Amino acid sequence: MSTRGVRGATVAIANEADAILAATRELLLAIRDANPSMQTEDVASILFTVTGELDAVYPAQAAHQLKWSGIPLICAREIPVPGGLPNCIRVMLHWNTDLPQGEIRHIYLKEAAKLRPDWVQQAQMAAAHAEANSGGLS
Repeated sequence: MSTRGVRGATVAIANEADAILAATRELLLAIRDANPSMQTEDVASILFTVTGELDAVYPAQAAHQLKWSGIPLICAREIPVPGGLPNCIRVMLHWNTDLPQGEIRHIYLKEAAKLRPDWVQQAQMAAAHAEANSGGLS
């Protein structure tokens, strides 16, 4: 079994704990949903980063709120690159899986989609393919 990196990013609407946690929960759930074989017990660790203006709460608390227990979590600040996306929350999830790297789905939500349009398109195509194969049933 390999450990694969799963990337994602989103933005918080404000530097408020509720906004940061809601955006982070949405991102974590979207990553899990885009990678249907992912089980929390197979997640080795998660690294969260935030841009400098987001300091109201640790985004890792969102994983605790989702009851993703037993996973090592850490938060850090992004490098303050001029012109970078403000209010950005990024995640690097380390997942123990037999899937090849090409089958991992990375998720970029809201304004963060412009950070990796190639991965956004890949995830959209995979979701459309999955829906077509299920007959459009949820």
